[in-house]
Amino acid sequence: MYKQDSDCPDLDHGITRRKFIGAAAGSSAALLTGGLASLIKSTASAAGFQFVEATIPQLQAAMASGALTSAGLTMGYINRIRSLNPTLHAVIEVNPNAVAIATALDSERRSGNVRGPLHGIPLLVKDNIATKDNMQTTAGSLAIYGNQVPADAPIIQQLRAAGAIILGKANLGEWANFRDDEAETYPLAVGWSARGGSTNNAYDLSYTSWGSSSGSGAGAAANLCAAAVGTETDGSITGPSAVENIFGLKPTLGLISQDGIVPISHQQDTAGPMARSVTDVAILLGIMQSPQTDYTPLLQRGALNGKRIGRDVRFFDYSYYGSGIPGDELTVATLATYWLTTATSLPRCCMNLEPKSRITSPRSRTQPCARWLTSLLSITRIVHKRCLTTIRMYSYWRRSSSVIPAIPITWRHEITQQVPLVPESTMR
Repeated sequence: MYKQDSDCPDLDHGITRRKFIGAAAGSSAALLTGGLASLIKSTASAAGFQFVEATIPQLQAAMASGALTSAGLTMGYINRIRSLNPTLHAVIEVNPNAVAIATALDSERRSGNVRGPLHGIPLLVKDNIATKDNMQTTAGSLAIYGNQVPADAPIIQQLRAAGAIILGKANLGEWANFRDDEAETYPLAVGWSARGGSTNNAYDLSYTSWGSSSGSGAGAAANLCAAAVGTETDGSITGPSAVENIFGLKPTLGLISQDGIVPISHQQDTAGPMARSVTDVAILLGIMQSPQTDYTPLLQRGALNGKRIGRDVRFFDYSYYGSGIPGDELTVATLATYWLTTATSLPRCCMNLEPKSRITSPRSRTQPCARWLTSLLSITRIVHKRCLTTIRMYSYWRRSSSVIPAIPITWRHEITQQVPLVPESTMR
């Protein structure tokens, strides 16, 4: 499917937000109390190779030339996690076998066997995606800490087969934020979990990382991995990607297997790639989906030249899409005005549309919303009796007749008394 040597064009050049961070790191004292720009130079090289901000094709080219090894790259990312994660809380745990796996993949490369564009590439995956290894799969919750999954999720199997290294588990909004209306009540807590704490934004430590794929977004933005895998029911990939200034894609439902992922709604759930470049997202998507596809030949600079983009003005209103975070309305309005002014200055690029049909906002509490109905249908399988719930990792078995024994756990208000707390040192 893919050529063994990485000859994908590097589509990132010019002044980008990634290069801006690197340039700002050495000049702005204000960043010492803000985001990670002041820390971007920390642990920035592996065996002399500057891997920070490198794309997957660039990493492959360095490994092919002998300038970099997968083991060295993996240790480089682990060192960055050790350095930055106590501030970011983006990673719940690191795979203790990651370096050994990378060393084995280096041996394969030396023997002439390169599996594809992800060979030897370290990735973070969201903690609601099952990995059958020495790491936990808990959706960020202490309630099922210590459970054992029966197998890797299919997307993990495909990533491993392609030579990717599962570097660790990324933090998330606990249970993928399907636990309360915290997005409205506590808008800064949408990237919080009991195991990982609250994920901080890599650009502004006082601001939200959004969620629920908060650790995947912050981890990719801060170069704690080459790329990451998130999941989305509604906004959980695109939201963190937006506020962390990375690229994220929610694939068409069914393109990627849902099995082995702690579910909310089988009508909306999907995993998806999150990375620092469109090229990396395309590579990751092609490996994760079934059947696997190489999208990189379709990445042509200038492909949107002459195209027109319609903007439905009904939904460009803060009351519809706003976060509820104090002060955010003014910030969003200022940025929206700037970008729309820029877009409309380009001939025949952006057009305002006002369709006559009315679509009720999902935020309206007076109208039923399909996404909540489907979610409620899913949650009825989980909630059992008044103060007891039975967790069945039924995503694995929804297409088969196998049944997993139930794991009884106490409801939220009883957890603190009956579930032993995990030492903080093991969470970061």
